[in-house]
Amino acid sequence: MDFQWSLVWKSVPTLFEGAILTVKLTSIAVFFGIILGTIFGIMRLSNTPFRYLAIAYIDFIRGTPLLVQIFIIYYGIPNIIKMQSSMEPLLAALIALSINSGAYVAEIVRAGIQSIEKGQTEAALSLGLSKTATMMHIILPQAFKRIIPPLGNEFIALLKDSSLVSAIALEELVRKAQIVAGRTFRPFEVWFVVAIMYLIMTVTISQIVNILERRLRVGE
Repeated sequence: MDFQWSLVWKSVPTLFEGAILTVKLTSIAVFFGIILGTIFGIMRLSNTPFRYLAIAYIDFIRGTPLLVQIFIIYYGIPNIIKMQSSMEPLLAALIALSINSGAYVAEIVRAGIQSIEKGQTEAALSLGLSKTATMMHIILPQAFKRIIPPLGNEFIALLKDSSLVSAIALEELVRKAQIVAGRTFRPFEVWFVVAIMYLIMTVTISQIVNILERRLRVGE
């Protein structure tokens, strides 16, 4: 079978549009995932009843497929709040990916906090700082330096998993590829370009994470 380079070049602009949406979608989802993950990660370590809420959230999200979560958000929320029309695919994708990312980031944050020596907490409390101030000004800044590599891995994982939102007709990279492949009847060339695009995006993110890790290396 001949590889049609002309088709590759013709399909690149359309696929590039999908790639841009994929990066935007993932970036926003990880941003909110970090916020959710930090909150639930701290709750997971607390001695309050909120600890059990955090455990339930983390276990449910980590124990169910992302595709199922997307469908629950996309089809479930309109039924719950009695919407007259279906939810926008972009909004449903953002909610589902953010919630999913938050559960994984929560475990990353928990591990990062637990990696900080307990003596620092004890020293801060002995100097009169409150538990909240100790967490915000002493523990979290150090923990975030240590969790940059796993956060980068989470970004890459979510970038690839975001392809699942094509199931609700959101035209990110995979959905664009399905459309182009169906129109040209040349799936190999199309999916080859998609693979290269994902590779470029993941390698770029890995390099950015490496740079951040070197600049924020613990102990500097």
